[in-house]
Amino acid sequence: MLYREAGQFKTTYGADQAVFPIRQDRIGIAIIMLVAFVLVPLLASSFVLSAVFIPVLVFSLAAIGLNLLTGYAGQVSLGTGAFMGVGAYTCYKLTTYFPQVNIIVLILASGLGSAAVGTVFGLPSLRIKGFYLAVATLAAQFFLSWSFVRIPWLYNYNVSGAIEVPTRTMLGVAVTGPNATPLTRYLVVLSIVALMTWVASNLLRGRIGRTWMAVRDMDIAAELIGIRLYSAKLLAFAVSSFYCGVAGAVMVFLWFGAAEADSFNIDQSFLILFMVIVGGLGSLIGSFFGAIFIWGLPIVLRAAPEFFGLTVRAATVEHLQFMIVGALIIFFLIAEPAGLARLWQIGKQKLRVWPFPY
Repeated sequence: MLYREAGQFKTTYGADQAVFPIRQDRIGIAIIMLVAFVLVPLLASSFVLSAVFIPVLVFSLAAIGLNLLTGYAGQVSLGTGAFMGVGAYTCYKLTTYFPQVNIIVLILASGLGSAAVGTVFGLPSLRIKGFYLAVATLAAQFFLSWSFVRIPWLYNYNVSGAIEVPTRTMLGVAVTGPNATPLTRYLVVLSIVALMTWVASNLLRGRIGRTWMAVRDMDIAAELIGIRLYSAKLLAFAVSSFYCGVAGAVMVFLWFGAAEADSFNIDQSFLILFMVIVGGLGSLIGSFFGAIFIWGLPIVLRAAPEFFGLTVRAATVEHLQFMIVGALIIFFLIAEPAGLARLWQIGKQKLRVWPFPY
């Protein structure tokens, strides 16, 4: 009886349509937010914040962006890394032209540049889909990666060709740059990810989300019932690219501190795609599960042998990571396309009937 829905009656339409209609879900989210905003800053070291929590949050946000497009709207994309790069370079240029504007505003505004570029490269989705659309977005990845290197204006003609993050403060506290502490950067990243996850959740529960899922399930039937496919697909590309652009800006300004064009190559796109597949297509919580698993796996593979007094080479850990992730991708694509999110749902169902054997 730890997770029973029985007896929780809804007396209004608002209560029935709530994001967390079950009391246990609301309590669980409150506990998670309490741990994230209070316990983690108190207990985690600066190294753990920079090496574990911040990257997990960054990749979770990028995975949400790709999941909105692929998991909910059914449009395949292999250009996530490039769209993250557009957001990072846009934020860099905005900090150059508007040095007095709050850096959080600029990070969020950088997603608009990525959304515009994503909409342009989403135009092929109006005529093609499936494998051909994946090839089109792959072409966008290579074109944008080339632009990051060959257009010096993007990185202010720096000799190194890298984005150099300036120091920006908020309420007298350094948020970006070398003087920003890991704790400050973690709290800012966490706030951005929490806000954008809440926005995505409400977006998916409304008309736009239902439109995307109708297009994903059967676009011809969706068009027959009055859904404008062109608008729905382009909006999906725009919103997805916006999230990926903000994730790219957060990655550079609040995690790396500096970046080159190689930070947004095809490997980054595949990494985000693997997180979505393992975590679960069409699931916001799956985006977090996928990011935690993919980023945490090599950490566990390195720490486990040391815990038992064994020595494992770094190359062996890398090979094991590729083998495990590859096997899991095949398994989830064949046996459980909903990924780790589905396993989470099954666990919740088991708690609802516990301790009864049925």
